[in-house]
Amino acid sequence: MFESLSDKLNQTFKQLKGHGRLSEKNIQDALKQVRLALLEADVNYKVVKGFINKIRERTVGQEVLTSLTPGQQVIKIVSEELTALMGETRQELELTGRTPFGIMLVGLQGSGKTTTAGKLALHLRKIGRHPYLVPADIYRPAAIDQLSKLGAQLNLPVYATDPSMKPEEICCDAMSKAGMAGADVLIMDTAGRLHIDEDLMSELVRIKEQVNPTEILFVADAMTGQDAVTVAKQFNQLLDVTGVILTKMEGDARGGAALSIKAVTDKPIKFIGVGEKMDALEPFHPDRMASQILGMGDMLSLIEKAQQEFDEKEAINLAKKLKKRKFDLEDFRKQLQQVKKLGSIEQIIGMLPGMGQLKQLKKLKPDEKELVMVEAIINSMTKEERANHKIINGSRRKRIAKGSGTKIQDVNRLLKNFTQTKKMMQGFMNDGHIGMPSMFN
Repeated sequence: MFESLSDKLNQTFKQLKGHGRLSEKNIQDALKQVRLALLEADVNYKVVKGFINKIRERTVGQEVLTSLTPGQQVIKIVSEELTALMGETRQELELTGRTPFGIMLVGLQGSGKTTTAGKLALHLRKIGRHPYLVPADIYRPAAIDQLSKLGAQLNLPVYATDPSMKPEEICCDAMSKAGMAGADVLIMDTAGRLHIDEDLMSELVRIKEQVNPTEILFVADAMTGQDAVTVAKQFNQLLDVTGVILTKMEGDARGGAALSIKAVTDKPIKFIGVGEKMDALEPFHPDRMASQILGMGDMLSLIEKAQQEFDEKEAINLAKKLKKRKFDLEDFRKQLQQVKKLGSIEQIIGMLPGMGQLKQLKKLKPDEKELVMVEAIINSMTKEERANHKIINGSRRKRIAKGSGTKIQDVNRLLKNFTQTKKMMQGFMNDGHIGMPSMFN
């Protein structure tokens, strides 16, 4: 999402680093470029003005002008102010006290509330909670049906909504029945409109007054930029929301909503949606987002993802197999499957420090279909062939290609790449450069 902004900021900082000493003019010129980059990224102009003023106050002081690495000092200051702009620290959901807790999801139609309800429920279950989904949008039958299907897909309880009841009655009844369903958190998917109207807001106020939810989360489509910020401000004025969930953060929007919404509403971004899959909802960390925007990567998030998705026993077994030179195509397939859980290749590259700034990687558009094809080829092999790829002769290659819907050349290329990868990994193990299990210590 922040690719264009990151490019422009890094270009500006590169020029700053070229100076052994910085003058106030150097800094003023750089701040003009930063200001322009933020405005082009659709950041609220008042937010930009305040942001630039704070940086100017800090950068024209002796801390920077007399520093041995003034360019680095400016980048450090910009990073700190970006972090502060987006909320300083990670804000958790307030789930303390008496259960069940109520979470209201509010926002305009099309912002992704229903899908987000399912994603949030899955996240809560992963941290030991027992969520209960409540379809409270009686005006759009498809919303009730969609949430019911999501609940069945995720094996989560869903309140049986009666469309003839009022939304506030639905939520109150669901709250009373939550205990019977073994739930401690209600996630209420409320109605939306194409734009804010009095009837919608009155309904949401009634739900709030009667249910007294612990959290009221405004769900905004990050792709709508400043419109999302404007709408968030209006919802906040009427409902006093407790936080924001930004959806579609994996898209190609300019990122203005993420950089503006906290400053305008004074409410924290608590989660971001980064894909269509149900597990594509992530806690929002302002410092990590600032690091990504400045091209410094986000290794902490990548490590956390790996710890969640990678099986520790599998990693230990893999290390043992590599040492004994027994790494085969079945192990290779398992590793591909686990890497896919981390997200797209582009997302992974973006989390690696410095990788986002490499021109050759930006030109490279990783083909996710390539991984699917590789897995299909391995799936078409017999157990014996996966265990010992050297027995795969011409006739076997022809059969594997036909079974996987690929060409013999594709099978040949996979086998060649696998052989090279195996040698490289074993070489690393022999040199003591790899200790895969240590990731989980």
